[in-house]
Amino acid sequence: MLRFTDSLTGEKTDFVPREEGKASIYWCGPTVYDVPHLGHARSTLAFDLLVRYLRWTGLDVTAVSNITDIDDKIINRAADEGSTEPEVASRYEATFIEQMDRLNVAHPDLRPRATEYVDRMVEVIGELVEREMAYTTDSGVYFDVDRLGEYGALVGRSVDDLREGAGARVDVDDDKADPLDFALWKAAKPGEPTWDSPWGPGRPGWHIECVAMSLHLLGDSFDIHGGGDDLVFPHHENERAEALGCGRPFARHWIHNGMVQVDGEKMSKSLGNFTTLAGLLDTWDPRALRLLVLQTHYRRTMEIGSTTLDQSAAALARLDKFSDRMANADLPEAEPDADVVARFRAAMDDDLGSPQALAVIFDAVRDANRALDAEDDNAAAALSTAALELADVLGLVLGRVAAPADASGASDDDEIDALVDRRLDAKAKKNFGEADRIRDELTARGVVLEDTPRGTAWRRG
Repeated sequence: MLRFTDSLTGEKTDFVPREEGKASIYWCGPTVYDVPHLGHARSTLAFDLLVRYLRWTGLDVTAVSNITDIDDKIINRAADEGSTEPEVASRYEATFIEQMDRLNVAHPDLRPRATEYVDRMVEVIGELVEREMAYTTDSGVYFDVDRLGEYGALVGRSVDDLREGAGARVDVDDDKADPLDFALWKAAKPGEPTWDSPWGPGRPGWHIECVAMSLHLLGDSFDIHGGGDDLVFPHHENERAEALGCGRPFARHWIHNGMVQVDGEKMSKSLGNFTTLAGLLDTWDPRALRLLVLQTHYRRTMEIGSTTLDQSAAALARLDKFSDRMANADLPEAEPDADVVARFRAAMDDDLGSPQALAVIFDAVRDANRALDAEDDNAAAALSTAALELADVLGLVLGRVAAPADASGASDDDEIDALVDRRLDAKAKKNFGEADRIRDELTARGVVLEDTPRGTAWRRG
């Protein structure tokens, strides 16, 4: 059984879904006003891992991740560009999805946009006002944190402690009765997009978006809510307050991933290390970044730099070489080695321990290679099947099937296979000059040949 660290309690808890055989998960997607950065990749990959693993264990998972397509930053970007908010949001949403596709991130089952759920948000706000959990001012509608005794539970601090540091994390507004009170509805300002509401034209606050969407799509007491640990306060604390303020049970469990450091420093625009995701993926194999994420436990701060990426790329090359070797070994069909699968599952069940799960896979790779060297085909088949299937559970596509395509989208694998066959034919006819010429041609194309007693295997260097 999966046990993970619940952010609300700070303790490991058994994951028992709300409904047997099913799991409902919501994680916060991007605010689409700029290109995605490494933090977006790390968080999205963490939840991709969770969804993939739960599905592998046999659960029917409903995965929801939103798009915030109306926000101050989107409004400001549109004004700077002389564009419109929908144009900005649409462009950067497409960019985000494109980069996630490069990382082999499975699309969520549902990807709601905030602007599609404004009516639902108005309904939730209306209920909070009716229950006297919120109050109205000239600038909008605000949640009254003093009305909720549990406020601060997710971040593990009292209201008084949070109030002392409120200036650093929440918006200052003279209309608010308390610095911690937060906007549910923002009154219309000139030049901004607006919607009608019982409190006049305006637009929703940020936190109410996820409450309206998650409860509508997944229902009360859905299983897991999460995101990056920078969202614990105020965003997720405020979401939880809004749902509880309506008398509705919210997420049963909370999961948060750690942040990203670039070359030893916390990722920050002010530090100049705010590397775009596209820039990284243009330089390194996207699979190397996924592997690097998997090598760091999801709750820990992750170090990204040229050194760690080079190391990840080297490890990936070993996995590709292994995959290609096994594909060319003409092994019998086999069920995955049961011991390898059991150890992998034990690692993942312990708070999604992907570093330990990867170690199990690399051990299986080593043992499969040794078995093949010893001509123990049955053991090699069972071990290699386990290693490759479990890599797939982690979203890692290995071997020549992962080879880059050309501009037309076509792979040159068949052409390389044909050249390898021609070289073998030349060697058989003792035409060693032609065989060497073909090897040189393949080398120039970045293809490495390995002549073994079982035949010739190839891989991309």
